Amino acid sequence: MAKLPPYTTTGERIWHYAFRFICGLIFLFLILPVLIVLPLSFNVEPYFSFTPGMLSLDPEAFSLRWYKDIFRNGMAAPDAPFDMAWLADTWNNAQWMRAIRNSFFIGICATLLSTALGTLAAIGLSRSEMPYRRLIMSILISPMIVPLVITAAGMFFFYSKIQLSQTYLGVIMAHAVLGTPFVIITVTATLVGFDKSLVRAANSLGAGPIQTFFKVQMPLIIPGVISGGLFAFITSFDEVVAVLFLASPEQRTIPRQMWSGIREQISPTILAVATLLVLLSIILLTVIELLRRRSERLRGITSS
Repeated sequence: MAKLPPYTTTGERIWHYAFRFICGLIFLFLILPVLIVLPLSFNVEPYFSFTPGMLSLDPEAFSLRWYKDIFRNGMAAPDAPFDMAWLADTWNNAQWMRAIRNSFFIGICATLLSTALGTLAAIGLSRSEMPYRRLIMSILISPMIVPLVITAAGMFFFYSKIQLSQTYLGVIMAHAVLGTPFVIITVTATLVGFDKSLVRAANSLGAGPIQTFFKVQMPLIIPGVISGGLFAFITSFDEVVAVLFLASPEQRTIPRQMWSGIREQISPTILAVATLLVLLSIILLTVIELLRRRSERLRGITSS
């Protein structure tokens, strides 16, 4: 920790340490729910609370029971020997495995669509000759501003008229709409430090727009594109409101399954899944941070 200058007054010293104490309390307030969920997911009892055995750190009070339930809940023969038939049973019949499969399928498809659309929109908005840039930008990022219930309700009525409600395509398109603003903002921020003279140089050497994009622009903005795609994937993976409006039971995702589990049958399996989602979020955010630093190095910015 850096030492305070000798000329620092008493009030400044008090505020210096008080500010760090306040930041520590805020951090604890944000991280405490995650720290509570993690040990509860190993509870051997079907409770959402710490048992006396857990508080006394009794090894018999902890179990992987609820992590196993992710694979077994809904199976036709959960007690069958572990073989290919058991794996096929859990893949096709387990409720949580079906939700995980849907979440990854919908999330990946929505991410690809939102990344492609968001990148093209950001490149277009970065051009100085683009008319009404601020108005178009406001419209494109409006899904981040408008309350999600209103957006989902509007999608439901619109998709119902064109027969896209309760279909995989409808859910993917809805998630792509919600993820595209994150791609636009991230790629636009990356394009701020892009040297446009490189594009003019490529054009003067005979390169067409498509070749210039893939050979000149894309290698330099790829960290921002991937970061935006990861944000779009996290948004899709965590989305529950749009799924409640648009999805059928066949398109039930992990958040939808968790929401139903809390309403219908309270099971610590939800805590086990939540712990796995936290680990996935940590991995994705770590990748985003590494990409951000790489983007700064490419643009010649030194991290403080």
